[in-house]
Amino acid sequence: MESLWRKQTGKIKPSESIPQSSIRESHWDVVVVGAGMAGILTAYHLKKQGKRVLVVEANTIASGQTERTTAKITSQHGLKYARLIKTIGEQMAKLYAQANELAIAQYAGIIKEKKIDCRFERVDAYLYSLETEENLKEEAKAANRLGIHAEFVTETELPFDVKGAVRFQNQAQFSPLEFVKAVAVELNILEHTMVTEVKDHWVITDKGILTADDIVLATHYPMRNVPGFYFLRQHQERSYVLALSGAEPIKNMYLGIDEDGLSFRQAGEYLLLGGSSHRTGRAYGRKISSKKECGGAYEHLREMKQLYFPETKEVAHWSAQDCMPHDGIPFIGRFSAYTPHLYVATGFQKWGMTTSMIAARLLCDEICGKENPYQEVFSPQRLLVRAGSKDFLKDAAVSVAGLTKGIFTKKRCSHMGCVLKWNPDTHSFDCPCHGSRFDEDGKLLDNPAKTDIS
Repeated sequence: MESLWRKQTGKIKPSESIPQSSIRESHWDVVVVGAGMAGILTAYHLKKQGKRVLVVEANTIASGQTERTTAKITSQHGLKYARLIKTIGEQMAKLYAQANELAIAQYAGIIKEKKIDCRFERVDAYLYSLETEENLKEEAKAANRLGIHAEFVTETELPFDVKGAVRFQNQAQFSPLEFVKAVAVELNILEHTMVTEVKDHWVITDKGILTADDIVLATHYPMRNVPGFYFLRQHQERSYVLALSGAEPIKNMYLGIDEDGLSFRQAGEYLLLGGSSHRTGRAYGRKISSKKECGGAYEHLREMKQLYFPETKEVAHWSAQDCMPHDGIPFIGRFSAYTPHLYVATGFQKWGMTTSMIAARLLCDEICGKENPYQEVFSPQRLLVRAGSKDFLKDAAVSVAGLTKGIFTKKRCSHMGCVLKWNPDTHSFDCPCHGSRFDEDGKLLDNPAKTDIS
């Protein structure tokens, strides 16, 4: 299930200036754990501030969620702004909106400065529904209150009629691995080096111990449970994508808000059709013909392909995973009040490209002792019980069930021991508690687990 981006870009060559043989003598200003978009951008900005930075990656550069994204760079995050105004207030919601709008401009600035050919395009982003218009009208009003120009419309270029849509102007899309390839070449990156523990100023790896003044966990899902307790503050979801050739090109980006809503964007000559979201470790819910196990996420997308784009050919398919914080806001900043030199970036929801840039700028400023107006919005130390209490209770119930059922089941997650669920769409064992995933042989695919299972 190689993504379109990986097919187009191939392997990204890391810096060769730091041989693994010298890891035991290495001390750095900052060690960034994770070479995805967030980790690469954080290292890039820190280096520009004169910091000596090393990025440590368990696999290869951008081999995690970055290569599986649909690569929309947008401040339109679903039905977001009306909810934020109600839960955190208009002032804080405005800062959230501004941070995302600024992130789009910062991508454009780096791409222009470094002359990166990554198919960066300014396009509009549409949020649409086949069933309702009231929520969309409310969202348009909320976005405008926060300084984002949004308008409610009833016509789109999609091959079906919509009840309504919200249009955000001047958003963007790009080829993420081409961008990473251009930025990573300037950085010190150690691939195939698994970080097993971080403690004080130590970064303990399977190749030896590194030391650093500051440490950033940009591993998608934090590898450390305590303190921070991020496993109680978010869950993970999977979604799926088909890349189609032969479709009539669409100009803009689209996301459906209805149950099982679809995502669309053009990627050069290919149309990306996405959707079929479900909680990791829980079945998508569609039966595959006579088979007993649940699945059908790709089958659903292929049915939609035949319905709306029957003339097209599928050239690639892949799936992604996203951390979903209970209050709908990413965690970016100091890992906890008790770890002054440890930082985290997680909970990006389904908007990892935009949020990666926000994270990089926030973390860089905090490590360098600079004020950032958006720091409070994304602070991991926030406590918004009302905003996320329902999701917290739901996640807690799932975790309890996963930990207690199937006492004699052999397939348990190496993270906290939850019973694993077989996912026939991705041929993997997935954890319903915290989202770790393992292949058919028990090899680790996705964190927060750090070791394989037998």
